[in-house]
Amino acid sequence: MTAPHGGASREALATARERLQALTDTSSVDPAALAEQLAAVTELLDREVALRRVLTDPVQPAEARADLVGRLLAGQVDGPAVDLVTGMVRSRWSSSRDLVDAVEELAADADLAAAERAGALDSVEDELFRFGRIIQSNSALRSALSDRKATADAKRELLHSLLGGRADAVTERLVMRLVTRPRGRSLETGLETMSKLAAARRGRGVATVTSAVPLTDGQKQRLGAALAKLYGRQMHLNLDVDPTVLGGVSVRVGEEAIDGTIAGRLEEASRRAAG
Repeated sequence: MTAPHGGASREALATARERLQALTDTSSVDPAALAEQLAAVTELLDREVALRRVLTDPVQPAEARADLVGRLLAGQVDGPAVDLVTGMVRSRWSSSRDLVDAVEELAADADLAAAERAGALDSVEDELFRFGRIIQSNSALRSALSDRKATADAKRELLHSLLGGRADAVTERLVMRLVTRPRGRSLETGLETMSKLAAARRGRGVATVTSAVPLTDGQKQRLGAALAKLYGRQMHLNLDVDPTVLGGVSVRVGEEAIDGTIAGRLEEASRRAAG
């Protein structure tokens, strides 16, 4: 899942997010069902290159594009999904690929809305992070889930054996789609993107915190408050324990790293001495 880069695509995605939020705020809309249907549309557009090019062709009138996709999806997905996608194709997109990425992101966000409605968003956010750490530390599992020769059914069975009954249903659905429909991205990248989407639903950032021993509740509260003050918004802490850091805390927010570990300070001292 890659965020659209062009200005037109960013504006179109922002508008689509507002429409999705309005839909998922409505009690009559099942966000989990909407997520599955948007995922099916993602698969269709990813497979049908000519179709997505027509749907993003600025030469074609917006209503003609909307009418085309509406006729294609009628009877295949429910009204909310049709309305959302027809609205998206009325917008201008910087590239046809951006449209597919955006529909995929909205599918994930709809599933996260289902978790939020059930009061499980924090659990899902933590489970996505933990599963990402498992993937990073287990090369055999990562290879099995990324194997292009393995069938989607085999991957589903493996994932269900790992997550079934042990993780929230939303977590399992999100990971299942990342594994069976990778669309050229690594599983680790997809999981990180999902974690950011979950945090964004509450207007929060994500900080990955690594420490030699588990932090106490007081330490987590103080660190969270300090990061919120530093970044001007609440931060969700993804906590990881790594004895090799030797003490202290290492924090990563996006591409920015704040290293307060003994290992980090020793490494910096070594670099200075070598210089």
